[in-house]
Amino acid sequence: MAPLEAPPDRKHPQHGVKGVYYGGHWVDLEDCADSFQPDPAKCSQCPTRSVCPRSKSRNAQGVSPHTVYDVAIIGAGCIGSAIARELSRYTLKTVLLESADDVSQGATKGNSGIVHAGYDDKPGTNRAKFCWRGNQMFPALDRELRFGYQLNGSLVVATSDDEVQVLHQLMKRGETNGVQNLRIVQKDELFQMEPALHSSAIAALHAPDAGNVIPYEYAVALAENAVDNGVELRIRREVVGIQKKNHDDLGQVFEVNLRHWEPRSYVDARERMGKRPDGEECGQDSNGGGLGRLVFRVSIAISSASVMIRGMIMMLDSTASDTLRLQSAVATLVVFVVSAMLLLGSSTSSKAKQPPALKDLVEQCSLPEGKGDEGKVQVTDMFTGGSGSWNAVKGVTVGNEIVKCRFVINCAGSASDKVARMIGDDSFYIKPRLGDYLLLNRNQGHLTQHTIFPCPDPILGKGVLVQTTLWGNLILGPTARDVDNDEARDMSPESVQEYILSKCKKLCPYFDPKETFHAFCGARSKSSRGDWIIEPSAKDGHFIHVAGIDSPGLAGSPAIAIEVVRLLKEAGLETPPNENFNPNRAPIITPKAGMKGLKMGPVGKNDSDGTDADEAKMASNVICKCEKVTELEVVRALRRSLPIDSTQAIRKRTRAGMGHCQGKTCSRFEHCHNLKMLTMDFNSAAIHLKVIHLITTVNVE
Repeated sequence: MAPLEAPPDRKHPQHGVKGVYYGGHWVDLEDCADSFQPDPAKCSQCPTRSVCPRSKSRNAQGVSPHTVYDVAIIGAGCIGSAIARELSRYTLKTVLLESADDVSQGATKGNSGIVHAGYDDKPGTNRAKFCWRGNQMFPALDRELRFGYQLNGSLVVATSDDEVQVLHQLMKRGETNGVQNLRIVQKDELFQMEPALHSSAIAALHAPDAGNVIPYEYAVALAENAVDNGVELRIRREVVGIQKKNHDDLGQVFEVNLRHWEPRSYVDARERMGKRPDGEECGQDSNGGGLGRLVFRVSIAISSASVMIRGMIMMLDSTASDTLRLQSAVATLVVFVVSAMLLLGSSTSSKAKQPPALKDLVEQCSLPEGKGDEGKVQVTDMFTGGSGSWNAVKGVTVGNEIVKCRFVINCAGSASDKVARMIGDDSFYIKPRLGDYLLLNRNQGHLTQHTIFPCPDPILGKGVLVQTTLWGNLILGPTARDVDNDEARDMSPESVQEYILSKCKKLCPYFDPKETFHAFCGARSKSSRGDWIIEPSAKDGHFIHVAGIDSPGLAGSPAIAIEVVRLLKEAGLETPPNENFNPNRAPIITPKAGMKGLKMGPVGKNDSDGTDADEAKMASNVICKCEKVTELEVVRALRRSLPIDSTQAIRKRTRAGMGHCQGKTCSRFEHCHNLKMLTMDFNSAAIHLKVIHLITTVNVE
């Protein structure tokens, strides 16, 4: 059956195309200067352009194992990252711990990115308390962090008189929760607002304050700004145990036991090079070994000076024999020459080498190869990072660490009950619920402007929705598959797609299913208590649970962060202000006007030499054709404060490979360019190992 003829394309703006969404509203390209594109000097940023150490932020390199942190946050999704950023406003020693290979790899990555208004939440619950409050913080947050926020509003559609009564109930509930500007629109106005709705629609609840973001871009922005302001980050660190021990000089502190893992391909590459598998280099710091080289040179200088002084004393000793004095002179000269060679060699070797030619990387980089069912992410993997979890990328343990801290915040998502049990707290358990989505091409995004919901299900919640994303795609979903229900958990991909498409056709019948180019799934963290858990543990007041944060958790995240800081203060944490806190972050992406000023060509044709003087060339060189991602945008991402050592991490920050072809057409082109960026931007042994990792794991990513 041929698809229905859709209403005319309303040409809705798409983020990054001739403008951006900034603070909730559209800003034309010519008005982006000094707003969306501020002076970088006024934004938080890395003090260096060197590579991050493997699996940690620069400021986490070389930290003494005896360091006692004020706060350790377990989980770097949007909740943990929001809390980290809020704590960075204070002069505290804070560490953010993530079990996956990047921030935002859990439920944050696998959801629709809706900033809900809060009309659907039961009054008196934590959901009702924090959703509207957090919703109202997003415009200001986006003006500071520039992750992209669209204030598009939402519509709950009724198709019968009984459902219209449900709309009135939802509006009353929303007003009880403090939600403002709610109103019910009738059919004529509704179809003026959304002409592509199903003809059965007769009314809708309009919430103009609802919005949407790209959830992982939001979390990246939070974590980045937090690290810029002093928070340390460690990724690929799974919490395996927590004890509280008494230290004579410190009193009682938590000891959080971490398992540090790395991908098997990376470990194998390290072993072939005779390097440590944990990515550490003896005597190297986060500046590519600057501190190690300094210590080495000073040590050589001091020891050599000591030997030469003793040799000169013996040379001048008139009581010594001529033979001994000659031997002393020769030895002193040899020490001088060898020391000079070591010091000069250390200095010259610290200078950046030229990156390998792109054509050489092309020859080394094989085409990506999918692994089918063998590479399928398991449900249990989704609790600890999904496609970025240790099992999904064939990780192996490379070390164990202990983090000492005075306070622990449990933001571990679907694993938060497991973390709670590590301190003997079994007051709740998590019942993960899978949510599947379909993503359609940008040519379908014009069909809706608002986020379109059906009337909510009393058991399964808000239901399957239709929404245009920030970048102009049409997103359909989610399902609600409880993992403890075998039939629901084990639905076939075909059944999942049929379910989503059939539900969404009842809302908007005009989309073309053939335009579907991507599908994904996330695990929502539903708690046994039926509400968000934001409280000190009954087992220890210094252990704060932020658990069971399912929808609308993204909307509530900034308000939840403020509440957690309040709980920490009540528990005794002193919070002197961070006088150097900078809330502003520069964006990674550059808005573009079509292909104006951009160049595409064979690999290597338009590449820059990696210097700042060649920045204009970087800005024009397209390395992802579908999304028009430039070399400069990739370099910007690599120079930020979060560790990036996978192609997936680059994609989440720049959208390289996230377009229509999903890497099928230009994967070799794009991957080789990304490898070039890595080696060009950071010339160190560590980053060359990362290049090997990328080449050998391209089929995993």
